[in-house]
Amino acid sequence: MPPSSRIDPTIPSIARAYDAALGGKDNYEVDRQMVDVLVRACPPVKAIARENREWLIRVVRWMAREAGIDQFIDCGSGLPTQENTHDVVQRVNPDATVVYVDNDPICQAHGAALLEDHHRTWFVDGDLTEVEQLVAHPTVAEQIDWDRPVGLIQCATAHHLSDEQQPGEVMRRWREILPSGSYLALSHFHDPEDGGELSALCRTLESGLADLGCGWWRARDTITGFFGDFELLDPGVVRLCDWWPNGPRGNEASHVDELIAGGVARKP
Repeated sequence: MPPSSRIDPTIPSIARAYDAALGGKDNYEVDRQMVDVLVRACPPVKAIARENREWLIRVVRWMAREAGIDQFIDCGSGLPTQENTHDVVQRVNPDATVVYVDNDPICQAHGAALLEDHHRTWFVDGDLTEVEQLVAHPTVAEQIDWDRPVGLIQCATAHHLSDEQQPGEVMRRWREILPSGSYLALSHFHDPEDGGELSALCRTLESGLADLGCGWWRARDTITGFFGDFELLDPGVVRLCDWWPNGPRGNEASHVDELIAGGVARKP
């Protein structure tokens, strides 16, 4: 993986660290070291990353199959790994459109590769906080029909925005732009605010992510607020391991599953 002029292999990247946690190959030693720091603080951190990915797969499959959504915007999509959003939804509907958005240069390189093989999949170099600019991007404007429902994926994105970046305001702007009948899927680091071991672990993990420049654990009420007045699907904002719309949970939960939560909601 030759570094480009925009890629600094001495500085850890969120996307590459996530890839390393999932056992991918598109990362550098500095990214693996960052994951090692987090694993020492929270040994199941790799399992949490996998749980997040498996939740994404369940969510987009449900949107494509049960909700009939055929156009998706996947923000902060990260590096391609097994079962990407387009793999899942286009297996249900080969004509479904998927637009990935990310501002990481390695993700952009892989995004360009996706363009070669998937005629219904596009990649946009953009910042998910620049909502209006993204919507006006030529690729987004051409490929997404804003007169029909859209599936917006914010999987593990908002927890990389500091309070100063106003993630609630960013999500509000996205909600306003989405057409009626659209769905918002969002997962986020969760602070159970138990006043004890788990909340202390959240602070330790935040400290470990400081070298990446971001990573915040927030309360369930705050995460729920990101959905605004959208109609939350059952079972609401829950541990990701509990979000199973088509059957019972597949695996036994552990206390660290409290550290990430999410949900899916529909715009009336």
